[in-house]
Amino acid sequence: IDVNECTSENPCTQTCVNTYGSFLCRCEPGYELEADGVNCSDMDECSFSEFLCQHECVNGPGSYYCICPSGYNLLDDSRSCQDINECEIRNFTCTSQQTCFNIPGEYKCLDPVRCEEPYLQINENRCMCPAENPGCRDQPFTILYRVMDMVSGRSVPSDIFQMQATTRYPGAYYIFQIKSGNEGREFYMR
Repeated sequence: IDVNECTSENPCTQTCVNTYGSFLCRCEPGYELEADGVNCSDMDECSFSEFLCQHECVNGPGSYYCICPSGYNLLDDSRSCQDINECEIRNFTCTSQQTCFNIPGEYKCLDPVRCEEPYLQINENRCMCPAENPGCRDQPFTILYRVMDMVSGRSVPSDIFQMQATTRYPGAYYIFQIKSGNEGREFYMR
C-alpha cells in the first residue's frame, strides 16, 4: 500500500504531490525548486528581462512590481509610466505673471516675454520694432517667441517645426537662425 508522504510528514517547503512509492515537491508561482528537490526559492523576475517595467523593476517574494520616477504615475497595466501634467491639475508654484510649462517628470515656470529696446511689446509673445524709430534700422521688424516641448525618444534627424516667410511686405527679406541654446550643436536649420 502506497504511503502518502505528503500527509504523514510533508517534507516539502511548499506543495507536496504524492506519487506511487514516492512524492514530488512543487513551488508556488514566482518560486523555483532548488536542486535538493524539496526547498523553494524566490525567482528574481526582474533579472529575466529589462522590459518587464518601463522604469524600474523591484523583486518581491514570489512576484515583482514596477515603480515610476518622481513626477510620473504608474498606469493600469502596472508596467508603464505616464507623466503627471502639473500645469493641467494646477499642482504648481508659478506666480500669476508666469506661465506653467509641463516637461517630463516636472514643470517649469516661464517668465513673461520682455521686449528689449528699441522693441515694443505687441502681445504676450511678440515684440515689434517701429519703422519710424532710427534704432530699428537693420533690425528684424518683429520677434515672435514660441515655447514648445520636444518628446524624447524621437528618431533623428527629425523635423521639429517649420517656419515660413510671408510675401506680405514687398522688398522684405528673412533670415532664420538659431540665436542661442545650441551650444551642444544638436540642432541645425534646414
